[in-house]
Amino acid sequence: MLPGMDPAPPPDATDVAHDLGLITWAARQADLMLNGMGNRWRHVQGVAAKAQIVGEAFEGEDREHLVAGAHLHDIGYAPVLHVTGLHQLDGALYLRSLGHERLAALVAHHSEARFELKLRGYGSALDKYRREASSVSAALVYCDLTTGPTGLPMTLDDRLSEVYERYGPDSLVSEALRQATPHLRAAVDATEMLLRRRGLMR
Repeated sequence: MLPGMDPAPPPDATDVAHDLGLITWAARQADLMLNGMGNRWRHVQGVAAKAQIVGEAFEGEDREHLVAGAHLHDIGYAPVLHVTGLHQLDGALYLRSLGHERLAALVAHHSEARFELKLRGYGSALDKYRREASSVSAALVYCDLTTGPTGLPMTLDDRLSEVYERYGPDSLVSEALRQATPHLRAAVDATEMLLRRRGLMR
């Protein structure tokens, strides 16, 4: 639990997102839950900053959900939200409880979580959230997997190598990542192609 935080949902959680604006609300939630968590917070800030740029390739609700999803993709790491111990599901459960179904689904499935969660025996829990196979979900993969653990930009290959080194080649996380890699690479490639078409990347 974060210092000074009650186990009950914080008062900010009852804010009406459409009054604040979804992105502003999501940024406040991430700050409230994750600020002070070292590299986790730095990573989230880097992903959100990248999503602000990538979001220029989208409009309306899609842009809002991409940038908000970037702010919230790791919110399940907040100790106050611990239920299963799996950040994808714990973050999604919290967002669903606040009525943000699309955000909950994006967070639940972000960066091909299905491979890790299936290996951990939580595939049926993940199935309760619709998997969005869209340019928005691909862009969220891109923002997450081209941002390193301290928030600095990384290539996808360097990011994959960093995860293998951090967890070890024989870990469950590394095995899930090996299974997910073709899908992650396809998402990154598709997003880079979209950014080039929009004149946002050379």
